[in-house]
Amino acid sequence: MGKQQDVGGPDRHSGSGVAADGTTGGGVDARLAVAQDPATTQMTLIDLASDPSAVVRKAVAARTDAPAQALRPLARDHDRHVREAVARNPTTSIGNLLLLVKDADRWVRWAVAGNPACNESVRRVMSEAPDKELRGLLAETRDLEPELAARLADDVSPEVRERLATHTHDPDVITVLMADRTARVRKGLARNPRTTAAQRSALAQDPVVDVRVALVLAVELDDADLRRLVDDRSVQVRMALATSEMVPPHIRQALGNDPDEMVAGAARNFRPGAGNAAVVRAPRIGHRASGTGRGRPGGTRR
Repeated sequence: MGKQQDVGGPDRHSGSGVAADGTTGGGVDARLAVAQDPATTQMTLIDLASDPSAVVRKAVAARTDAPAQALRPLARDHDRHVREAVARNPTTSIGNLLLLVKDADRWVRWAVAGNPACNESVRRVMSEAPDKELRGLLAETRDLEPELAARLADDVSPEVRERLATHTHDPDVITVLMADRTARVRKGLARNPRTTAAQRSALAQDPVVDVRVALVLAVELDDADLRRLVDDRSVQVRMALATSEMVPPHIRQALGNDPDEMVAGAARNFRPGAGNAAVVRAPRIGHRASGTGRGRPGGTRR
């Protein structure tokens, strides 16, 4: 990962949109071209960080070779799109990430969650944030520190605990969440391939139908559990068995005689790789496409 560098000296860019003495000039498009030009010097990037156009400032904020003197003020820019670009920049300093993870704008905070430069100090702030979506994004972190994972396992939000249950690699956390009284949390565990055979067997007998359905669609089960599910009282569970790519042929063959004709037909007509079952996915929040859309105003101002 690159590091921000403080820059000094008389280094100047003399390309299009920049005067011979290094000051920026010309129209917005010309200055934007300079901001995006890989050959633009760091001193010029520092100048462009105070450009009157938010589009130009955002272009500087997104550059992984932008110097510290450029990113530092951009992390406090009045335009949220500029701050978001800094929050996504993998060379942004930890100090700036700690500032941005508390930003008033949710998209800026969520962008920090996806930044590979985040370290434990940033994740700790995320775990204590009032923003449950931010805590949910933290819960999906692959190598989450055990202390923070344990904290999220007791999170007040069922959604946060569900996302942790779906993604955690920590066996102690999985054990704790197995006893969670909220069905959606156990449903998250049902989708987690890191559960043990004993835990999957317990989930196969969960009283909530959605948990058993998610389990059948997501992971391979022992034969004894599958044979028990063939006689499950829920048509939804048996339909999931009939259409799951995880189910072996002899189990599907047994479902060919199911008392529900839709289940029996689905089992008999199953074709591997034909997209017979819907994929179960955990909710994701922290990324948005550029441009207009629900929850985001139009493009960045120039």
